[in-house]
Amino acid sequence: LQACLPRQGKSHPDTGAVFGLHVMKMFLTRLGFNSKAVITGDVTQIDLPSDKRSGLITAMHVLNNISEIKFIQFSDKDVVRHPLVSKIVRAYDAAMKKD
Repeated sequence: LQACLPRQGKSHPDTGAVFGLHVMKMFLTRLGFNSKAVITGDVTQIDLPSDKRSGLITAMHVLNNISEIKFIQFSDKDVVRHPLVSKIVRAYDAAMKKD
């Protein structure tokens, strides 16, 4: 989220993955006419306290059936970094499936 409401009008270095349920709802419910928002986040890298619900994951579930809202999920094939990063992502994915 680049213009997060708690820091209205200022750039925010984090992604939507670190925002709690209430902050995400606060941001989404303040979209103006002719507005667009892009929220990025990696649901595998949410570092919120265990008692705090992820606003990103909640938004994905709650808003999934609204046709004007789109969710795009990437995989290791979308990694545009060093080729080794794709291998690392695949290794972690495989390990997580075993657990």
